[in-house]
Amino acid sequence: MFRIQTINKISAKGLEVLPRDEYEIASEFSDPHAIIVRSSSLHDMTFPPSLRAIARSGAGVNNIPVARCTKAGIVVFNTPGANANGVKELTIAGLLLSSRRIHEGIVWTRSLIGRGEELPELIEKEKGRFSGPEVAGKTLGIIGLGSVGVMVANAAIALGMRVIGYDPFISVESAWRLAREVQRAEGLESMLRQCDYVSIQTPLTDKTRGFLNAERFAMMKKGARVLNFARGGLVRNEDLIEALRSEKIACYVTDFPEEDLLKENNVIAIPHLGASTPESEDNCAAMTADQLKTYLETGNIHHSVNFPDCVMEDSRRKRITVANLNIPNMVGQITTLLADEKINIANLLNRHRDEVAYNIIEIDGDITNGLLDKLRAIEGVIMVRKV
Repeated sequence: MFRIQTINKISAKGLEVLPRDEYEIASEFSDPHAIIVRSSSLHDMTFPPSLRAIARSGAGVNNIPVARCTKAGIVVFNTPGANANGVKELTIAGLLLSSRRIHEGIVWTRSLIGRGEELPELIEKEKGRFSGPEVAGKTLGIIGLGSVGVMVANAAIALGMRVIGYDPFISVESAWRLAREVQRAEGLESMLRQCDYVSIQTPLTDKTRGFLNAERFAMMKKGARVLNFARGGLVRNEDLIEALRSEKIACYVTDFPEEDLLKENNVIAIPHLGASTPESEDNCAAMTADQLKTYLETGNIHHSVNFPDCVMEDSRRKRITVANLNIPNMVGQITTLLADEKINIANLLNRHRDEVAYNIIEIDGDITNGLLDKLRAIEGVIMVRKV
């Protein structure tokens, strides 16, 4: 029986992937085999020796101590693409809100409560204050063509926009899904100079923090509108505020409100609603449950942020999985030890990612605790599991 600890409210529909006769699911465990988390921080959490994996029900993993997990042999999963449609829809809503001044008009209209018979005349007299351009025929630049970026690009094409995409590291999968009308940017600066709207859809890393800053705002058209439904730290707020006050940037729409931005008139701050749909929550929960089920039962890894993808077809043989430092002669030491124990290797798959390597080994014979202890004793081995 595997024990899965849920932190935050996780969609029950998504968790139906886990059969109840094989999995115990609860919010409190002293020794879980796996954790599913949404937004709560795990940085101060002490992980028990039983913990084998953590699955983040969402794309970002900044609430998980990934480096510490790697050293402990804990596989960290995320769910890229599971909430992409929800974020795409909100990004398109933000695009329209930034242009047509719908939000400002609604706020003003609510201020007219009690005006009674005057209402129609007042609306006709003042509605011109809230006019704004249509998006059809305008140019949208998208920075980052992952799951969300591709969907936003395709939706904008359907709205009649000209779309330019910038992503030096676009995956083959994303390229296949991208509408053929989307133009490839020759460079970031050349794209920014052409765009009426800019949407940033990249992950937040040390390299992308503050990606949109004074230098890049200066490259944009006067009156450009900026959308951020990826992560707040991608934009340098002090530079943005200066660009808004100088009217270089006409409007900023973000799903990540911060105190200094709430004071600015031309900021539309949305309370982190990108993935707040029942469909996104169901999809993310189902994807995390499926990832954990696959890993716990077969040792296969897919969509991990700290371990390499490593998938071996299940032949129903006994398996040992070994994670180790990515240094020379590790596979040789492991296979030599198995040979010394008179254990035949039926299949072996080795993959590596940065400083970590991962092995799935199918064997003919018995797997004893003594054998596992000898494998763990090899210098450089991080984790050993019997599957």
